[in-house]
Amino acid sequence: MISPQEIKKKAEQKYLPYLSQIVQNIPFEPIIIRSDKRYTKADYATFAAEIELLNSLSKAKKGYGYTVQYELVRTKFLGNQDVPRAIYFETEKDFLRFLGKEAEVATYKLNISSIITAFPLLTDWVIENPKKVLAYTEEWTSLLKVCRYFQQHNAPNCYIRELPIEVHTKFVENHKPILQELLNILLSDTLKSDETLFERRFHLKDKEPQLRFRLLDTEIARTYFLGVDDLAIPLSHFNRLVLPIHKVWIVENKTTLYTTLALPFMPQAMAIFGSGYGVTALKEAQWLQQCQLFYWGDLDAQGFEILSQFRGYFPHTQSFLMNKETFKQFFEGGTGTPSTVQTALLLTPEEQALYEQIKKGNFRLEQEKIPHYWVLQNLQQLSS
Repeated sequence: MISPQEIKKKAEQKYLPYLSQIVQNIPFEPIIIRSDKRYTKADYATFAAEIELLNSLSKAKKGYGYTVQYELVRTKFLGNQDVPRAIYFETEKDFLRFLGKEAEVATYKLNISSIITAFPLLTDWVIENPKKVLAYTEEWTSLLKVCRYFQQHNAPNCYIRELPIEVHTKFVENHKPILQELLNILLSDTLKSDETLFERRFHLKDKEPQLRFRLLDTEIARTYFLGVDDLAIPLSHFNRLVLPIHKVWIVENKTTLYTTLALPFMPQAMAIFGSGYGVTALKEAQWLQQCQLFYWGDLDAQGFEILSQFRGYFPHTQSFLMNKETFKQFFEGGTGTPSTVQTALLLTPEEQALYEQIKKGNFRLEQEKIPHYWVLQNLQQLSS
């Protein structure tokens, strides 16, 4: 026989659909709880205890909650007994008081009224997302302020914290997911549909990425940067650099940037932290077209794929220590991430052969596993 705890669990499952019906102005109808009509067949004491428990939280006992409808049934083992045949919540008040949701629903009704009055376009969203309406119960006043501003200024062209909206400084940053859902509906005609980043999608200024590099020429560091040789500057600033640099190494990880290339002196040279597929950010730095470029990545499938990608921007790029001899000397059985790339790559025949070997075996030799003496030896060969 169904217990009060099971009735509550089933009633809670009816709660969100009930909230959606409020938005649609559907009058409340009794909520029926499907129950287990079986009873303990051969034990009257157990049967009586189950009936008493069921009645203890019923409307007949407490004045609110579920109603139990009984039917006199002649049972095989217990004779004539009143057996539950239907359980339901007769009124909205019965339902909400039983769940302890009266105050929550009162606030919910105020919120949905505010949302739909301010933005009728959000009606369908409110019907489909009662759980989210509840989740942001305390924030709807501020959320609607933000939505109203964007509707009136659909291309703010400023940073998020510069938005002149009377909300907490970090409110928009902290509520991007819900705001994006709402603004996708309200600004469907003006948003940048091909952008997923909140700032770009809604015409805000994006936080500009920093690019990290090391100057390997101490004289250039002293002349242009007061002797500082390890810098991180906004990407747009890097793109506009005018330096007497003729050789550039793009390295894939910070360990290599900090140690292996920290050499005493390399004339007219710098090393850039490419950060894997982050090399995409360098494509606008057109001054690199005039430099001798060396890409030094891990000896794994992704390393060669990134090299190919970089060559798409700078075709004259050479690879450094991404060769069969280096792999043969120092490979220790490391495994990489399987590659699913099927497109043709911009690789030399020698690089292509090694790429196919590494990709097939899912091998990996990380940059930091290559000894310093080997790096110096190969750098000297380049210099000569």
